[in-house]
Amino acid sequence: MGLLLQLTLLALILHVGIGSYLWIDPVTVMRELFRGESPGTTTANQVIWALRLPRAVGCALAGGLLGATGAAFQALFRNPLAEPYVIGVSSGAGVGGALATVLGLGAYASGLGVMAASFAGGLASLFLVLSLARHQGVVRVTTLLLAGVVVGSLLSSLMTLVILAAGEDTNRVLRWLLGSATPMFWNRCAIMAGVLVVAGAVLMTGARGLNAFAMGERQAQSLGVNPVKLKRHVLIAGTAMASVAVGAVGIVGFLGLVAPHIARRVVAVDLRWSLPAATLLGAVLMLAADLIAQRAIPGIELPVGAVTAVLGAPTLLLLLRQDRPAID
Repeated sequence: MGLLLQLTLLALILHVGIGSYLWIDPVTVMRELFRGESPGTTTANQVIWALRLPRAVGCALAGGLLGATGAAFQALFRNPLAEPYVIGVSSGAGVGGALATVLGLGAYASGLGVMAASFAGGLASLFLVLSLARHQGVVRVTTLLLAGVVVGSLLSSLMTLVILAAGEDTNRVLRWLLGSATPMFWNRCAIMAGVLVVAGAVLMTGARGLNAFAMGERQAQSLGVNPVKLKRHVLIAGTAMASVAVGAVGIVGFLGLVAPHIARRVVAVDLRWSLPAATLLGAVLMLAADLIAQRAIPGIELPVGAVTAVLGAPTLLLLLRQDRPAID
């Protein structure tokens, strides 16, 4: 965990230092960070604090939110392919953010309008999925997954209609939906940090219950775990985390899927360790993907969601192939 924390800090420093027109060495980056924002002092100080640091911190927080959500959902659903998309959370958040952008609410409070709409869309999607999956007062995991797939497909179609109705704003909506960390403001980072702390604490509190859940819902209940309470807390906390991340940087695929797999290999299957590890790895992967998106093609910024998909899909296939049991 100490090495993962150091890796995260290194990725953050490199993200801040590498630029298209100005390279700032790590020693200078550290010096300016400890000095604090000092307008009118040096060019490096202004570039770091006004432009690069908010984006780097925002990417790290968004990646951490998605990584933690993926780890919690994979444990809750006992499915190694689970992530925020499986219950329609990301699609609902995407519809909410797209509507806010089309209606001109995106610039409200320095972009907080998109985050608020995404959060509302994600929660609405969760409640819709839960209402469809509930049978005689009981929500079963398999039914929840099926309802999530159906609602996610419906919301994806609705998102397409919103994009087509956007008219001249089509490119702007698509750019956000495909993943973009620009522009990033400190108020967005503050909201993501607050949600990560509060919702992350909720997930860590339920880590023991999620460990027991890996053996099955009935077995967890026999060990003293309240399945209804655990599912409700994990789903609401994970929805809040994923929705805020989508509202800040758009839909970034595969990150919440790959980070938990790597975390379980690096530390352990125990959620008390793999959950914070997935958070740190999600931050590292998001910082690396955004750096590639900015610098891969000079003069062109690629969608960060496309970069994570291109890099994440082969990585996930490799991990799944290594986990496949041998057949005699």
